[in-house]
Amino acid sequence: MQTKVRAWGNSQGIRLSKQILEEAKIFKDDILEVNVQNGVITLMKPVRHKTLEERALEFGGDLKLDGEIDWGTPMGREVW
Repeated sequence: MQTKVRAWGNSQGIRLSKQILEEAKIFKDDILEVNVQNGVITLMKPVRHKTLEERALEFGGDLKLDGEIDWGTPMGREVW
């Protein structure tokens, strides 16, 4: 595919087809990282790390973060 660089206000821009954006899983208002290396421009969606809750849900887990955990008696020089 080819596209043309056009004026866009005080900047310049290109348009990408909806099909290309859907294939790349890029949607309206997504933030992209722009890198330039050796004259090649790459656009990437930043990696979004899952929250602890999202990760626990993948395993059907309940975090149960509402209490203390008994780790037993100290062994060594720990101070509790």
